Amino acid sequence: MDNNNLDILRIIWESGVVVKSVLFILILASIISWAVVLKKIKQLKKIELNNMEFFNCYSGLKKLKEIVLTTEHFSFTPFREVFIEGYNELIKLRQNFVKENKHLAMKEHFKDYGLDIIIRAMQKGVIESNIRMQSYLSLLASIGSISPFIGLFGTVWGIIDSFSGLASGSATLDVVAPGIAEALVATAVGLGAAIPAVWFFNYFNNRVDKINSEIKKFEQDFLNLIERTMVADKEN
Repeated sequence: MDNNNLDILRIIWESGVVVKSVLFILILASIISWAVVLKKIKQLKKIELNNMEFFNCYSGLKKLKEIVLTTEHFSFTPFREVFIEGYNELIKLRQNFVKENKHLAMKEHFKDYGLDIIIRAMQKGVIESNIRMQSYLSLLASIGSISPFIGLFGTVWGIIDSFSGLASGSATLDVVAPGIAEALVATAVGLGAAIPAVWFFNYFNNRVDKINSEIKKFEQDFLNLIERTMVADKEN
């Protein structure tokens, strides 16, 4: 290796088997990390657009049943997941009362017990939505936390291998130095895999938190709609 030039590809090519294996794992982890990043960018952008589309439709309709029928073709949107869970629980509750007294009985039920049963149903929709929104984020977190240690392992191994020659007296520092450079590449590659993974993990978590805040606002609006519906209408 030319001591005056830093040729990363040559360093990798001339490294030992263990260091090469470590580098292969880190490069693979980086590829997986970027694949997840691209997938999550596309997914979260689509979710935000779908939420907006559903809310525009929801805001333009007054009957709950109309909202269900009008939006049944929509792609995945947390707003609709929460809405459908709450609506289905409302229908199940309504079916428990005598037909001719359903509306009055529903009003009495909510007066006595509040909307807790609807809130719990909507929370189920929130949980299911979060499972989908947070998919693969744990993989990013794992790559971000483990990659530096894998790189450090490759570095330590490479340095041990390089200095073993000095210990036997068969090599000089000038001969060992290129081997140390090879070993340090593993740490650099490990950091290169970890830093984007950690950054995007935090970025996606912030976007998911923002969507969850919007979901909470939608929940409150939906509960208000249910109360208005129970007061004004007999059919949901």
